[in-house]
Amino acid sequence: MQSSNLYVGNLSYSVTSEDLKELFSAHGPVKDAKVIGDRGFGFVEMETVDGATKAIEALNESDYEGRTLKVNEAKPREDRGSRGGGGGGGYQKRGYNQNRY
Repeated sequence: MQSSNLYVGNLSYSVTSEDLKELFSAHGPVKDAKVIGDRGFGFVEMETVDGATKAIEALNESDYEGRTLKVNEAKPREDRGSRGGGGGGGYQKRGYNQNRY
């Protein structure tokens, strides 16, 4: 393991960032914990790689708030680059005549 950033999946929608911080702090000092909206996942940054390793070993596949947690090393965000623009309706561009029917 090379990072102290963790992904936490399959969270109950009632779990808050503070709940996540409290849960992980039992395994080492937590720098930051954030639940992402109401999407059922979040991220925890431990202060040390050792703390992150211990948290994964203790919490992955464990039950929390009635859900089985998925805890692993967070993957670095990929630079998706520019998505371009446009979109622009599309029917006319594809040769589809809206008035045909």
